Amino acid sequence: MLLYIRKGVAGMRLTKADKLILESYSSMLDGLSAYLGSPYEISLHSLEDYHHSVIKICNGYHSGRSVGAPITDLALNMLKRVSDNDYSAIGEYTSYSVINDSGERLKSSTIPVFGENHRLIGLICINLYLDLPASEFMQSFLSSDSKELQEERFNSNLTDSIAVVVSEVKNQVMHDSTVHPTNKNKEIIHILYDKGIFNIKDSVLQVAEILGLSRNTVYMHLRNLTTQ
Repeated sequence: MLLYIRKGVAGMRLTKADKLILESYSSMLDGLSAYLGSPYEISLHSLEDYHHSVIKICNGYHSGRSVGAPITDLALNMLKRVSDNDYSAIGEYTSYSVINDSGERLKSSTIPVFGENHRLIGLICINLYLDLPASEFMQSFLSSDSKELQEERFNSNLTDSIAVVVSEVKNQVMHDSTVHPTNKNKEIIHILYDKGIFNIKDSVLQVAEILGLSRNTVYMHLRNLTTQ
């Protein structure tokens, strides 16, 4: 039974750096929640105050919790088993099943957050509510986003990624009748610049080689772009 503790140990003193580390996870929770969808409740706990350990929570309506809620009994049990020098017990909580006090089945994971001097300072807790209607699960996996689908390549190295992108952009521009022949290379480099290709070390050399240009010509087009 997963109960919410109203009384317990006070917690630990966190440094300024520890607090900044915990705060840095806030955007990660937002991203995970947006990606995983409504069946998942995701919370970030600070171990500074067990009475009010929840400092960030997404989809907290599942458990009725909000920021300022206390740590759970299961989390307290885990912390009790963890000594200063041995975090091996944490591995048992990376994936587990529980039943909460409403009788709902959850697939859960508790992930440690370490601060200065490798101290355990917080927890990220993910709960998947298994008893939700199938339609809600399906909705979380079917994108309702009307934005245009983006392309992403998973190559074994950046050199291959650059080569593929440059070749595709080159082919696109060369077949674009609206771009004057004398401006083709300029347009290709402009598009590659917007795609962030030139943020990669030595990409200028590779682009120049694929396009059959000198390195100085590529740099000239880049200078013209950045001075516009």
